[in-house]
Order: sequence, then structure tokens, then C-alpha cells
Amino acid sequence: MSEQSYTRNNRIFQEFLFLLGHVVHSNLMRQIDYLKVENQILRSKAGKRVNVTAYEKRKLLKYGLPLNGSIRHFISIVSYSTFRKWATSGIPASKKDAKRGRRRTPQEIRELVIRLAQENIWGYTKILGELKKLGIKSLSRNTVKNILIEYGIDPMPQRKGDTWDNFIKRHFKTLWACDFFTKTVWTAVGPKTFFILFFINVHTRKVHIAGMTTNPTQEWVNNQAKSSKPFFDSDEKSEKILIRDGDKKFSKEFDEIFKDYGVKVNRIPYRSPNLNPYAEAWVSLVKRECLNFFFVFGVEHLKYLVKEYTKYYNTVRPHAGLKNLPLDFDVVKNGKIKCKERLGGIIKHYYRE
Repeated sequence: MSEQSYTRNNRIFQEFLFLLGHVVHSNLMRQIDYLKVENQILRSKAGKRVNVTAYEKRKLLKYGLPLNGSIRHFISIVSYSTFRKWATSGIPASKKDAKRGRRRTPQEIRELVIRLAQENIWGYTKILGELKKLGIKSLSRNTVKNILIEYGIDPMPQRKGDTWDNFIKRHFKTLWACDFFTKTVWTAVGPKTFFILFFINVHTRKVHIAGMTTNPTQEWVNNQAKSSKPFFDSDEKSEKILIRDGDKKFSKEFDEIFKDYGVKVNRIPYRSPNLNPYAEAWVSLVKRECLNFFFVFGVEHLKYLVKEYTKYYNTVRPHAGLKNLPLDFDVVKNGKIKCKERLGGIIKHYYRE
């Protein structure tokens, strides 16, 4: 067969498939239009309100959700807004859905099953084992499975992947973060941008200023990492983790230095500052509450400003994430109230004498 003949036959075959698909599609659309009209007539005969059980609601959701927003054009048994409420808020089991025969599992136990499922990534078999440890032996594997399904929870293990938020909470007491922030400094030869490297302990919120320079090379960063070892010393035996971004100033040697300290370095994905929130929050605070108020003249001026704010932050500044209390300050309920100012009144600390 010649190439020209093959191309012609192929085109004819494609046109035939297109025509066949068009005919089938048109026939399906006519069927749908008929069913819509028939449904409208049945609704008008049945009255304005149609009561559906929780089981029927879940069935409507099962076939309606894959249609996404297009379902609003033909849903008629309820309003589209009601359908969306079912999808977002979930559908509790109703008494009408309860099977006749065996007594329904007490609500207290049902809530415990849901709690174990939501707080862990266990399957229904593991949940059943935990219930037996608690002295609850009246449930079977299928009962636990059905309870999970009823509340819209997948009964199989590993229902969801690990999240970054879960990762941070799990390592909260042994988690550190590091990053840079910058400040323009006026020098004798004109303005220069200084880079300040810092580390922050996520659990205690303690900040350590490792150093500042106008030329943050990898070698400089590695030297600051070596001098920061005491900041990572603790009695905590759990694995220590340091979060950093993908800045080229952080090298493989930097990671190896912390590996020697017993600290594992985790690099966050590209352009994901939200995965290093505690370091980003510190940068925002030191700029908003201190550096943005000053024109900085010389590196010694910058060192003084950063040192004073860091001391204030690490001791007496209240922290919203720590029940709005300072890190290193004993609350006194009696005595005359006084105010201690730093940096020309930019930073103020109130205390009782």
C-alpha cells in the first residue's frame, strides 16, 4: 500500500470515528434532556419537598460530585446550595439508616473510633486492637470499618500522606531553623547590603545571631556554622533537625558540619518560605519592630541594633505562640509598674519593681 493511499484511508477512518462519536453523544444528550423533563413532571406531582435519607444523600453525592459544577444545571431533587452543604459538612447517620437487628454501637464508642482514626493513620484492624487494649471487646472488624465509612473516613491504612505541619509538630522540641535577612548600611564608601545569618530554636524560640557580612560565601557560612555548635547542645535525645532553604550559600559541607553535631539538615522545596515559618516570622519581627526605624551607619551600629533586639526577644518579649508569655521572665503580680526602654524608646519593657 502506498503512503498516499495509507494517509487517505487513515483520514477516512478518523472521520468515521468522529461521526460515530457525534451520533452517540447526540443520542446521550437527547436521553438526558428527556430524563430532565420526566424528572420535572414527577417532582410537580410529588410536591415541592422530597425527603431523602442519609443513605440516599450519600448516594447522590457519590454520583453527583464527579460532575463538579455542571450538576447545577440539572439537579432538581434539592437546590445546588444544599447539595454543596452535603459535600462540605458531611452527612451524619440518621436513625432511619440503622439496620434492624443488632443493637447500634454506643455513641461514645463510635466517637472514640473516629478520634483514633483522625489522630492517626491507622487502618480499622489497628484501631480494633487499640480498642481491645482499652477493654472494648464488643466490636468486630466490620463494625469498625462500617463506622469509619459512615463518617466518610477511608478504613484502609495510610489514609493520608505525612504533612509538613505534622512533621514540625512531631519534631517540635528538637527542631531548629536558619535563614538570612538583610539590611542596608551606610558606610564611608556608600551604602552596602549586609547579610545576617541566624538560627532559631522552634520549641524555645531562642534566636542565635551567627554573624553578618557583605559577602556571605559558602566558606563564611561554614565558619559561622562551626562557631554555632554550642547553640545546638541540649539534653534532648531525640533526633535534631535543622530546616534551611535552597540558598546557594548553604553547601553540602554545611550539611556535613551539622551532621557531625548530630543534627540532620532538611532542605525545604524551591520557593516555599511557608515551610520555614518560624525563621520567616523572626525576619519579619526584627525588621518591623526594630531595623525599619533606623538608618544604620556602619557595621558596629548594625551589630548593636541586632544585639539589643535579640536580647529583648530572647528574654522579655511576649510570644503569641507561647501563651503570650516571655521566654525568660518571672511574672510578678505586685509592685510598682516601671518601664525599661531600649534603642531610644523603640523597644519598651514593662515590669513590676
